[in-house]
Amino acid sequence: MSRHGIPIGRIFGISIDLDYSWFLIVGLLTWLLAVSYYPAEFKGWSGEEYWAIGFVTAVMLFVSVLIHELAHSVVAQGYGLQVPRITLFLFGGVSQIAAEPTGPLQEFWIAIVGPITSLLLAAAFWELEPVVSSSQPVEALFEYLALLNLILALFNLIPGFPLDGGRVLRAIVWRVTHSFHRATVTAGVTGRFFGFLLIFYGVWRALTVDVVGGIWIAFIGWFLESAAGSQLQQEGLRNILGGHRVADAMRREFPQTTGQTTLQEVVDRSILPAGTRYAMVTSGGIPVGMLTLTGIRAVPHQAWPTTMAAEAMIPMQRLTTTQPNAVLWGALEKMGRNGVNQLPVMDASGIVGMLSREDIVHYLGALRSLAA
Repeated sequence: MSRHGIPIGRIFGISIDLDYSWFLIVGLLTWLLAVSYYPAEFKGWSGEEYWAIGFVTAVMLFVSVLIHELAHSVVAQGYGLQVPRITLFLFGGVSQIAAEPTGPLQEFWIAIVGPITSLLLAAAFWELEPVVSSSQPVEALFEYLALLNLILALFNLIPGFPLDGGRVLRAIVWRVTHSFHRATVTAGVTGRFFGFLLIFYGVWRALTVDVVGGIWIAFIGWFLESAAGSQLQQEGLRNILGGHRVADAMRREFPQTTGQTTLQEVVDRSILPAGTRYAMVTSGGIPVGMLTLTGIRAVPHQAWPTTMAAEAMIPMQRLTTTQPNAVLWGALEKMGRNGVNQLPVMDASGIVGMLSREDIVHYLGALRSLAA
């Protein structure tokens, strides 16, 4: 089990995870279909059939979402971008693409292939309906899946972040203005606009026509607005940090210890006095690994006085590192992708510094103070 959710397998080298919210929405959707939609549209089924088809429909909806996200991911991989995982969650699914596309054409095709895939799925389910017409529950399932994939395609074409239509809009603005920053801000602002629009429409619908449906629409609008706002904040950070290098923010002096020092000594003499979450472990003056708070906490407290740093450290060959001339924003993204809080900074001569999230936050605060 991972911090991203429950891993259920790999496709094309991409880890497929289920977020815990997935179980909530599958259960809720199964219940709504079994007690409301299918009984109203199709009479005479048994209770077991309503619940079985409701559950299969809910699962197949997420299969459709997974295929939609795989389309994004495969095209991204074709452009040389890494895709570590796809996570299915409350609002559908998301592909974790490790880096931004390098040009508007890449952005356009990675984004548009998702809605195209959903439209093709809708057409396939629609065309297969007559083939399964001998079984009314299966025919009803295919009819509903055709409708859901059509809605999924059209909804994702709304031109605002974080939807595919927002990425298409960003690609177009990027191509016209030659500015990734301006294109991202445009897509983010548009995404917030549509988010607020859905919130207002959902509240109105909840008060006048359909309470449950209106609340759900407003909830989706809130999610879109929040995601678009987060994208704008992220782009603001990127714009500030993008012109600065790792060497500008890294620490040139950092706690070090030897592999034969006990964990208790490292905590008392290095980590606590320096106020850091790590200490580099050396042998003969050469770095051989890094000891982190996570590694220390993995050892029972009573064993700290007898456990050596070399036993709990992360070896150098397993460490994620960066270079002093690397872009600072890229280093922060690398921390996020690899789930680490600090990066050893290396050049041809060896380790020259350490960069942590706290160092970046401190440097960002200094930049903002100077700008103000």
